Amino acid sequence: MGGSLISSRAFDSYTGQMIIIALLVMVGSFYTGTLFGKNPSLYVTQEQQQQQQESLSVDSNGSTSELSNGILKFTNKIALSYRVVPLTIPETVINVCPLEFNEYIPCHDIPYVEELMPNLDLSRKEELERHCPPLDRRLFCLVPPPVDYKIPIRWPTSRDYVWRSNINHTRLAEVKGGQNWVHEKDQLWWFPGGGTHFKHGATEYIERLGNMTTNETGDLRAAGVYQVLDVGCGVASFSAYLLPLNIETLSFAPKDGHENQIQFALERGIGAMISAIATKQLPYPSNSFDMVHCSRCRVDWHENDGILLKELHRILRPNGYFIYSAPPAYRKDKDFPEIWDKLVKLTSRMCWKLTAQKVQTAIWVKQENNSCLQHNAQEKLVNLCDSEDDLKPLWKTPLRNCVTLSDASSSLKKLPPRPQRLSEYSQSLSRIGIDREKFLADTIYWQDQVRHYWRLMNIEEKEIRNVMDMSAFLGGFAVGLSTWPVWVMNVVPVTMNNTLSAVYGRGLTGVFHDWCEPFSTYPRTYDLLHANHVLSHYKNRDEGCLIEDIMLEMDRVLRPQGFIIIRDEEPIISRIQALAPKFLWDVQLRLLENHEKKTELVLFCRKRFWAIA
Repeated sequence: MGGSLISSRAFDSYTGQMIIIALLVMVGSFYTGTLFGKNPSLYVTQEQQQQQQESLSVDSNGSTSELSNGILKFTNKIALSYRVVPLTIPETVINVCPLEFNEYIPCHDIPYVEELMPNLDLSRKEELERHCPPLDRRLFCLVPPPVDYKIPIRWPTSRDYVWRSNINHTRLAEVKGGQNWVHEKDQLWWFPGGGTHFKHGATEYIERLGNMTTNETGDLRAAGVYQVLDVGCGVASFSAYLLPLNIETLSFAPKDGHENQIQFALERGIGAMISAIATKQLPYPSNSFDMVHCSRCRVDWHENDGILLKELHRILRPNGYFIYSAPPAYRKDKDFPEIWDKLVKLTSRMCWKLTAQKVQTAIWVKQENNSCLQHNAQEKLVNLCDSEDDLKPLWKTPLRNCVTLSDASSSLKKLPPRPQRLSEYSQSLSRIGIDREKFLADTIYWQDQVRHYWRLMNIEEKEIRNVMDMSAFLGGFAVGLSTWPVWVMNVVPVTMNNTLSAVYGRGLTGVFHDWCEPFSTYPRTYDLLHANHVLSHYKNRDEGCLIEDIMLEMDRVLRPQGFIIIRDEEPIISRIQALAPKFLWDVQLRLLENHEKKTELVLFCRKRFWAIA
């Protein structure tokens, strides 16, 4: 894929060229009490898309003209447009990026990263982390879908099958087909559920891990595992097959030689993001996961005095598990025995206990008692971290070569299982003025609002799978969705209080992020974005944080026909309503109650399904 650094002169032939943006599928009726028409099918075939295209009827807002066959034409320019200061928006619509930028990820753009390579620590794989270009190097145009893009197959079928044309990359099937990661099957990619260390299927592997963590007496839930971080996840089949156990998993992998692995995971409807553990702390709170899983995850845990293992120690809860399925755990050739010896020494110094080792897998447990760590610190075997403010969000924070002590007063280690965990109140909230009563009121409020949202969208429940709450606060919106077949990426902006610890305390997952920068995901990966007073939070920030910048990023990560629900101040809502047609969004304004039971404007947006014809 091309990146944002290719010279605009290479596309001079496009300048001024008018193109047709064909609306392939879009909006149904706008009738009383609802916003959009229903589409009950599990997935939309190419033939159905053609039929819908021919009978299309959409309010054009004066920016379209209809051809005889019913296709709406838009007079957009294909232009490699960059962000300028001050920002200017065309009078009609936003320019469309050239087709080769259909997988554009601004902060993981390979040509830009290659420019930075001489100044990066390649020995620690710093190149795999986020590297956002300056404003004048970021594209400011609508990212188009690839040729023959189709509405994604609906969950749960999407766990096993996705359209080939939506991710037309063959390398993983070629190099990992023998391990049953993914296979080509006619117009589809088929995911048999295999992985490098579980090529016969994740189900058997997960059962084995359950036996290893419980001395053959139960599954992972019996070992207290309800929240998992899967490092170097591949196509996320491990996470997919944990779902029947009601185990919440966040998977990540870098954008590296295993091309598009995270794109495959998200297309399947599995919670994942682009990330790497290299030189900076992961954007998750401390004491967040019951288990961290690494199956041939290509991370050098034994290097740099085990600094990456110390980061795992930070995010693991007391009595949490580190699952390590990799050659050093079982092979006796090459340098694997040396690597294993280093791992054993490092984990011993951190007071992790090796509790099981068989069939290519080793399992360590982070000990709850601090006495061992304090003893090892006195013996100069490990450095203890100075106390830090756990209310401060972790964002671009360098890794610390030290080990954090467990908080003896923390209730995290005694959390109940799901679904009871969803109503768990975190004591950390009292430090920012949120008591149990306010916590409960927030939970009840969002359960009610979610019902209103679903009624107003008027769609089949299978049409929504990948959801992002752009300002999750206490995670109430995600809890309200917990009975629907969706997963939610809970985002806490780094300029707000760290409520993400409380979100994890409820058995949910999420990430810190700054919406002045693009998110670490592929285009077209979310079905629903929820923006509760996000844009007003950024209204007085610098260039790069304007409403238009955040809207452009929303459009990039949203799937065609996807929804955006925006609650905010009236001037913000009015501005978005005026801008929406330029982004090819349809909008409807509704009134709902806010927390104070007062009427509040809520904007429902739906991204049109368009393509470069």
